[in-house]
Amino acid sequence: MDSDEEEFESGSRQATPGVDQNAVSQKKAPEALKGASGGYAWEDEYRRSWDIVQEDESGSIESIVLGLVESQKKRYLKNITPFQRGIIRTMVLVLDFSKVMSEKDFRPNRAAIMISNAIDFVNEFFDQNPISQLSIIVMRNGLAQLVSEVSGNPHDHIEALKSIKKLEPQGDPSLQNALEMSRGLLLHVASHCTREVLILFGALFTSDPGNIHKTIQELVKEKITVRVIGLTARVAICEELCKLTNFGDLENSYHVVLYEQNFRDLFMDAVTPLAVTKVESEKKDGFTLVKMGFPSRISDDHPTFCSCHSKAVYGGYVCPNCKSKVCVLPTVCPCCDLMLILSTHLARSYHHLFPMKLFVEVPVAENYNTTHCYGCQVKFPKGIDMSERSKAENKRKKEFHTSSRYRCQDCSNEFCIDCDVFSHDVLHNCPGCESNSRKV
Repeated sequence: MDSDEEEFESGSRQATPGVDQNAVSQKKAPEALKGASGGYAWEDEYRRSWDIVQEDESGSIESIVLGLVESQKKRYLKNITPFQRGIIRTMVLVLDFSKVMSEKDFRPNRAAIMISNAIDFVNEFFDQNPISQLSIIVMRNGLAQLVSEVSGNPHDHIEALKSIKKLEPQGDPSLQNALEMSRGLLLHVASHCTREVLILFGALFTSDPGNIHKTIQELVKEKITVRVIGLTARVAICEELCKLTNFGDLENSYHVVLYEQNFRDLFMDAVTPLAVTKVESEKKDGFTLVKMGFPSRISDDHPTFCSCHSKAVYGGYVCPNCKSKVCVLPTVCPCCDLMLILSTHLARSYHHLFPMKLFVEVPVAENYNTTHCYGCQVKFPKGIDMSERSKAENKRKKEFHTSSRYRCQDCSNEFCIDCDVFSHDVLHNCPGCESNSRKV
């Protein structure tokens, strides 16, 4: 009886005479969807960029903007552990130009932003890897089409990419045809060079004329590593391709784009050569000496033909082996197949093997040892009163959050964020350490 009475009382509480229960539930439903911040639950993690830009007590947003700019300039933490890497690289860049690349989830469409990032990638690739070579292939209408031959001249590749800007994405992609053409381009590559394929894949399928698994096994035999950047989602055949050609390392070989800036970041990650794995190094039979030529510069009063482009040019470089003339460096001599480089090209490739240490951010304090940046001599902000830090009006001020000083771990000199980024991304040497070595 007691349980029956409790059920009757609960039922009477739920159904109140004269009140529309559906109307009550509809009124409570929106409130139930509210999150902790007062908005709807799906808006909790959504943060608009203009929400964090607020005026300070003087009505200016300059300090907030400077803080945002500095936070964007801070580089992500790179792995500075010295690894064995192949600095003489031969890469084939495969671009998906099928009909799925006309989608507008990236503005103006996938193909346009892919070409834009590819041009930036070519510039950065040859800037950081001057003694390497590149070739470009597009997948379109179920075929693989060669856009530019294997070459070490970035201008040829950039002009080829600009020429396909007007090309309309059509048909289906064929991963097998692209891999077979890439394998053919990399067959003649010497053993001391790395053989790499970077694929931009926007589709969720591949239209192949044969068994792609046999092609993958051939790539493994030829020691060709394949990296894939997906634009839509992970594809099973791409996972298998990257896993088998990279000794099971999927973390560094297969990525899916999350947003527009991430697309560019993943592209630029391929500029750094992959580290040689322990399994791969054990399979190599010792080391080989690479024969290179350091040509001398000449200037002509009259134009003469170069052996690389068969064009009449003023000046150039003379191969020390066969005395033939080439117009640009680095390149491979078309007459004797000798790699022609300058000493600066070797120096620019050397930093991949021994990367520069990261600078350490100096904590906020009342007094600092330095007043100006060691590199550009820009004036640093002054120290702050730590007792003022907890006040509400000071929480948004830049000087209370960062000291704007970044210290080298070796020479203990302090730099601004601009010099920090420039030293790590362009110079690859610390100005303070270099000046100390000159004094010694």
